[in-house]
Parts: sequence; structure tokens; C-alpha cells
Amino acid sequence: MTQMENARKGIITPEIRLVAQSEHLPLQTVMQGVAEGKIVIPANINHKNLIPCGIGRMLRTKINANLGNSTLSSCSGAELSKLNIAIHYGADTVMDLSTGGEIDSLRRKMLEHCSVPLGTVPVYEIVARYGSSDFAKEKILGVIREQAEQGVDYMTIHAGLLRKYVPLALKRKLGIVSRGGALLAAWMQENKKENPFYEAFDEILEICRKHDVTLSLGDGLRPGCLADASDEAQFAELDTLGELVFRCRSAGVQAMVEGPGHVPLDQIRENMEREQKVCGDAPFYILGPVVVDCAPGYDHFVAGMGGMMGAYYGAAMLCYVTPKEHLGLPNADDVRRGVVAFKIAAHAADVALHKPFCREQDDAISDARAKFDWEKQFELALDPEWARELRKQALDESSAPNQHGSEYCTMCGPDFCSVRLSAKLKKDIS
Repeated sequence: MTQMENARKGIITPEIRLVAQSEHLPLQTVMQGVAEGKIVIPANINHKNLIPCGIGRMLRTKINANLGNSTLSSCSGAELSKLNIAIHYGADTVMDLSTGGEIDSLRRKMLEHCSVPLGTVPVYEIVARYGSSDFAKEKILGVIREQAEQGVDYMTIHAGLLRKYVPLALKRKLGIVSRGGALLAAWMQENKKENPFYEAFDEILEICRKHDVTLSLGDGLRPGCLADASDEAQFAELDTLGELVFRCRSAGVQAMVEGPGHVPLDQIRENMEREQKVCGDAPFYILGPVVVDCAPGYDHFVAGMGGMMGAYYGAAMLCYVTPKEHLGLPNADDVRRGVVAFKIAAHAADVALHKPFCREQDDAISDARAKFDWEKQFELALDPEWARELRKQALDESSAPNQHGSEYCTMCGPDFCSVRLSAKLKKDIS
């Protein structure tokens, strides 16, 4: 049985118990959320080294790191290195978006090394194997079945992009920016047929139920620029995704919904609340959103801002964006920067939402700062290595390079340090 089916029968699985413990929530709260589809626990029965996590807006906001090669760049060694970096810096899940080379072999290696839920986009492997003109049902189901048997925990399926929505999307400034969405739209237009993933959805559900694969219902019509946000095409697809959520729940299959994209700050709340209403509060998994289009090279900042607001208004998981977004395939350092930027965004939202035990880290680092306990500050930082490196740089550049444990930093020095002066005032008053 799937996690959802077990929860509906009142069975507390080891995964539900672990999620409740890690989230500091009652078992019954988590079990009910899973039973209702408001929490998902992507945990394929074949992924043996998995440490499960829960995804849902009542839980801590999770972040995903996209990895994988392209037809032009990277290799399995580089991608495994990125995987280790992503997990080290706090990615809650990862996705293998490989489109070139030995996709199957790389995915197997990633699953062997991956302790967090791993997701894929099966349409990429289908196109890599058979070309973009062949979406025969048996080939679609064959690839999905193979990935499920290998242990993939969740899959993005672009089943909500119906043929009738394609003309709406082509009115946009940037058209269709989702790779899976564009491939399917081109196929539907050329063949004058409906979306083959939509047509095969019941069979896809059978495979997912057997292996407890969570479906991540893909937004093939997500906006790719601010000018295209919140338009008729995007919301038409969202309505179909809502229909698919309830079909998943009827089949006992866990499902979350993917969301935009590029969205101005003032439209983020509307997007989050609309998904909750249309999709029965299924966990919303959003890309960014990117809130400014004119900052290439800094999109991890730009999207982190949008992600923070999205999480505050109800998104359950944020897909990271790296500095290379719109520019190229990210390298290992880009992955690190993207993960840390989105850990900050997720944490900021969780603190503001008063989720259990989320502010303790902030209060603890404040206590360490008051005591000038530098090592404790580094230990509590979201990126300890970077904090240590910056501290070292500052000391190396100062006139007092041996003051690692000093009661001041090189910004103020001993005479202008407000924290040092406050500590003295407290001591004098007491």
C-alpha cells in the first residue's frame, strides 16, 4: 500500500513516524495530512537508502535542487559531486533532469548515493531514447515503469497541458518555457492529438501506486517572464492539474502540484491561494518564483525573494534557482549557492509562520554573537564553511590578524563594537 492508503487505514508507517518526529508534530496530525493528500512523503519502496521527508504547507518548507547533465555538458562524476554538495548544504530532495548521455546509468548511480527523495522528468528520457516524434503509450509507460522499479521517489508528469491550451500559450511574449511542455505542445500540434500523458493517466497511476511513486503534476505552461504571469494559459492548466490531483487521491497515489515560474511580487499570494483552492490544498512545489527578469547571474537572489514570499503564502517546497539560470548548466559552486539561497528563503518564511522549532537556530546564534563565540556562530550558520572563510579573510586583511577569538570584528574594532559595549553595560548595571 502507498503512504496515503496506509494513513487512510490508520496505519502509522515508519515514514510517517519519522516525519512527525522531525517536524515536531503529533503523529495523528501527520497521518491525517497524508491521508487527505495535504502532505506527501515521497518514498518509493525500492529506494533502500532513503531518509524520508514530508512535504506540505503545515510542515517546514522544503527545497529541491535540480541536477543532471545536458546533451552538451557534464558527466556522471560531475553530477554525483553536485549531488553530494546539494545534500551537504541542505537540499531536502533532488531531481535528475538529465537529457543526454547514459541517463539510465547516471540515475542508478544517483539513487545508490542519494539519501533524500529523488525525482525525475520521464519525458526527457523518452525523447532521448525515441525522439520527440514518438510518444507511443507503451514507450511512455515503459520508461515510467523502469524508473519506478529503480527507486525514483517522485516524477514530474506534464499531464495537465491539454491541446486546447496551446494556442493560449502561444499568445505570450515567451510562449512555452517548460522543456517538457514545449516538447508535448509541439507533438500535439503536429499530430492533432491530445496530450499522451493525459490519455495514459490511469495506467500511470497504476504504476505509481504499485511502487508508491509520488506524482509531481508538472506545470508545462508556467510563465517564463513577468509579462506572461497569471494569464489564461497558466490558470487553465492549473484547473486541469486540480482535476488530476483528485484522480490521484481516488487511486491512492500521492500527488503534489508544480507552480510558476516568473511572477511579480504582488501576484504571488494570488497564485498560492488559487492553487490551494483549485487543487484541494495539495502540496505546492514552486520554481522560485523569479520576481525580476533583468538580473541574469543573480537569479538565485531574485528567485529566493519570490520563494520566500511563496512559502509564506503557502508553498510547500521551493525548487532552487542557481546563478546560471537562463545562462547555462550549473556547476558545483552554482549548486551550493542555489541551495544556500533557498535554505535562507525557506527558513525565513518558516520563522515568520512560527513553525515548530524553526527560530531556535536564530536565537542560538544570537546568544553566540553576544558571547563572541565564533566557533558556535560558524556551527549554527546555514553555510559554516563560507562564514569561516569570510571571517578569515577579514582577519587576514586587518591590522590584527591574530584576533580570531577576539570580542569584536574588523567592521568596528574594539572601541566601536556595540555588542561589546552592550555587554559591558549589562555587567555594570547588574
